[in-house]
Amino acid sequence: MKLVTAAQMRALEDATVAAGGSKDELMAAAGLAVAQEVWMQLGQLEGRRIAVLVGPGNNGGDGLVAARHLAEWGAQVRCYALQPRHDAQWTQTVEAEVPCGSTADDDEDLEALAALLNSAELIVDALLGTGTSRPIEGPLARILELLAAARAQRAGPRLVAVDLPSGLDPDSGIADPLTVAPDETVTFGYPKVGLYTQQGTGLAGDVQAVDIGIPKELATDLTLELVERRDAKGLLPERPAHAHKGSFGKVLVVAGSATYPGAAILASLAAYRTGAGLVTLATPAALIPAVASAMPEVTYLPLDDADAGLAAIEAALPKYDTLLLGPGLGQAQPTVAMVRSLMGSAALQGLRAVVVDADGLNALSGSDWSGGAVFGSDGPDLIVTPHPGEMAHLTGRDIAAVQAERLKLAQESATAWKATVVLKGPNTVVAAPDGTTRVSAIAHAALATAGTGDVLAGAIAGLLAQGLPPTDAATLAVYLHGNAGERAARSVGSAGTTASDVLNELALAGRSLAGEEPVESKGGSGLGAFGGAEMGGGGMGGGGMGGAEMGGGAMGGAEMGGGGMGPGGGMGPGGPDMLGMPPPPQ
Repeated sequence: MKLVTAAQMRALEDATVAAGGSKDELMAAAGLAVAQEVWMQLGQLEGRRIAVLVGPGNNGGDGLVAARHLAEWGAQVRCYALQPRHDAQWTQTVEAEVPCGSTADDDEDLEALAALLNSAELIVDALLGTGTSRPIEGPLARILELLAAARAQRAGPRLVAVDLPSGLDPDSGIADPLTVAPDETVTFGYPKVGLYTQQGTGLAGDVQAVDIGIPKELATDLTLELVERRDAKGLLPERPAHAHKGSFGKVLVVAGSATYPGAAILASLAAYRTGAGLVTLATPAALIPAVASAMPEVTYLPLDDADAGLAAIEAALPKYDTLLLGPGLGQAQPTVAMVRSLMGSAALQGLRAVVVDADGLNALSGSDWSGGAVFGSDGPDLIVTPHPGEMAHLTGRDIAAVQAERLKLAQESATAWKATVVLKGPNTVVAAPDGTTRVSAIAHAALATAGTGDVLAGAIAGLLAQGLPPTDAATLAVYLHGNAGERAARSVGSAGTTASDVLNELALAGRSLAGEEPVESKGGSGLGAFGGAEMGGGGMGGGGMGGAEMGGGAMGGAEMGGGGMGPGGGMGPGGPDMLGMPPPPQ
């Protein structure tokens, strides 16, 4: 699913108008969609008490259109504006005999607003939308405080946000402290990237993207996408029955130290769990007896010291397709010098790709390293996998600045470094040098634990070895890694999940995505463990009830009711009588 920034959305709207549409038509479609989603929230509208909070811009206009439809369908609707409006939408709403007031109507203490919000069964937040540009203060701050108080009641009203929750930045996903999380956000045309980054992930509620008449061809050049199950499924490498281990590529992992031996284990096994044919671990010789007992499948390249290690790695590289450099190497000066020398070595030229992670990135920070440009146009592809702290070191920013501009910084760095950048964190960003950018739909606390980054790096290397292009390998690995984290959390709980738990679920995430036959349950039912969720091993509707984390990932790609009951779908207007309810008003 394509995502847009606020500027891109404005450009799409302007292009729609230039192609013969109008702003009024777009607003009419948006307001109708909001009203229909409100209907879906309440089930029936006759006599239901609905409050619409109206801002000064187009977002408020969308809310006013919705208010008129809801009133026409029998709801008791009241509109309350942040400031007086004198435009056509306000006039039409007043003429439709929908009660409308504002902060200017002798309500200095906002007592009338408080009473309205506390008595409402559902509130529509049409205050700001994409208009967030500065800290919220003054009357707007007081309105949001009253909204939060109403929502905090034991039987508080439901809340539907128009396009974005008020106070949420549409591009960064950073929210003003006064932002109130809705039950649902109805977003227009294409979801705004802020709904899937930073705080937006936890604040947006159910996101329903609705068509408001923007021609599809205008979005052809959009390069920002949300990675969902169906997208990841299309990236799976083939596994022909006649293949041998060489068919699936060979990975050399340079990882581990006396302080971090576990990183080498996690990264090496993750490459196997994602399908690599052969994995070799280059690690200090003294570590091999300890790690070999945990990894009998892995072959080993002993490294005696940094200088001899560099020579041994360079001599071995022609046998491999992909190099993973960095997990758990430590930051001793000889190791840093070895990493920098290796990154400039001609021995890398025959590789398909190089993945640099963790201490590999730390070693390059502050050097004259210039990203993928160091390899030349005929060299291997480069993938770097920083977490925010590592990205801060690489770019000379602080962590707060990195987090404030995750998307932009990942894109700029990918272009400058001629590398695929995987900026880790909730809703991991994958940015390619050509501008293609993908944002993971998954954000889960279970992945916020030491070692999970090593698992991700190994997964990327394993998929690269099988021939996937860098952006696709990183995208699929990010999906599988996130899905494995969700599965692990269901088994042991979010707080108790370790990187080993994520690793153990990695192959199961791939099995589910591929639609392979599930393991039978101990009871012999043949359906597998319902919580692990492959029902019938296949998937109902291309993304759905089969391996599909019911509740996290979709009862489908299978569009139930015209829009799909699932993230970004929405049970579309005019769908079948799925719940014993008539279709929403048109």
